[in-house]
Amino acid sequence: MSPRPAFASSASDIDRLVAGVRAGERALLARAITLAESKRPDHQRAARTLVQELLPATGKAMRVGITGAPGVGKSTTIDALGSYLTGLGHKVAVLAVDPSSARTGGSILGDKTRMARLSADPNAFIRPSPSAGTLGGVAAKTRETMLICEAAGYDVMLVETVGIGQSETAVADMTDMFLALMLPGAGDELQGIKKGLVELADMIAVNKADGDNLPRARTAAAEYRAALHILSPRSPNWQVPVVTYSAYTGDGLAALWNKVVEHRDTMTKTGELAARRRDQQVKWMWSMVEDRMRTRIASDPALAAELPRIESDVADGRLSPAVAVDQIFASLGW
Repeated sequence: MSPRPAFASSASDIDRLVAGVRAGERALLARAITLAESKRPDHQRAARTLVQELLPATGKAMRVGITGAPGVGKSTTIDALGSYLTGLGHKVAVLAVDPSSARTGGSILGDKTRMARLSADPNAFIRPSPSAGTLGGVAAKTRETMLICEAAGYDVMLVETVGIGQSETAVADMTDMFLALMLPGAGDELQGIKKGLVELADMIAVNKADGDNLPRARTAAAEYRAALHILSPRSPNWQVPVVTYSAYTGDGLAALWNKVVEHRDTMTKTGELAARRRDQQVKWMWSMVEDRMRTRIASDPALAAELPRIESDVADGRLSPAVAVDQIFASLGW
C-alpha cells in the first residue's frame, strides 16, 4: 500500500480538512497547518480557501505574544503557564515566529523536551516556526496557523518570538497582548528599555522570583515601574503592569494570567481590542501583498537575468535605487 499523502488540495479534501479542524481532530489540524505552510502554488491556493472557510470560527481566542532575551526562561515559562491554563480548562496553542529557522535548521520549539509537560498535554498543541526564511513569510504562516488553531477550538494562543529585532514587532502586531519577560539582577533593566522592547510591551514579567533571587526580582520590578513613567504607553487605556513570578515554582503565574485577563477585559470594554485587530488584519493583507510581489519578481525569468546587473549598478553607484525600481517594474510590465 502506498503511503497516504500529507495533504491534497481538491475541493473534497478541503471540505474534509475544514470539518476535521472544526471537530478538533489533531491529525487533520496538523495537516491543515502543513498545507498552509506549503510553498507549492496549488497548496497555497487551497490554503487560502481553507482559511476563508474557517474564518467564521476564528477570533474568539486570547492572543498573547511572548518575548525575552536568551536565558530568560521563555520555554520554561510557556510550559508552566500553558500547563496552568489547561488545568483551568483552556485549550492552549503554542506558536513561534523565528525568521532564523531556515538558517539554523529549525525553531527552538522543535525540541519539545523544553516543554515536557505541555507537549504531553492533550489540551495543548505546539507548532514550531515554519522555515520560510524571511520574517514576512514566517509571520504570515504563523497568522494563518493561529486562525486554524482558533477554528479547532484552542482559546489561548501563546505566540513566542524566537528571533530578535523586527520579529518582536511582528508578534506584537498579531497578538492582543505583548508580554516581555525579564531577568532579575542582570544589569540590563534600563538597557532593555533603550532598545525599545519595553515600549512594545503591554506587561513586563520578571522571572526567577524565587529563593535568593526574590529580592533582586522585586528590585528589578521596581526599576521597571519607575522607568515606565517616562515612556509613552502603548495604549491610552492601559497602564503597563510589572509583575514577578517563578516559572520554576509556579509562584506568581496566577497573578500574571489575571493581568492578561484584565487587559483583555479593559481593551474589549474600550473598543481598543476590536480596533487593534482590525488594524492587524489590514497590515496582514499588505504584508501578504508584498510577499506575493517578491515571489512574482523572483519567479520572472526575464527579470531574473537582469537582476544581477541592476543590483550591481545600484551597489556601484551607477544607478539610483529609484531608477532601478522603475526598471524592475518595467520588466514586469507593471
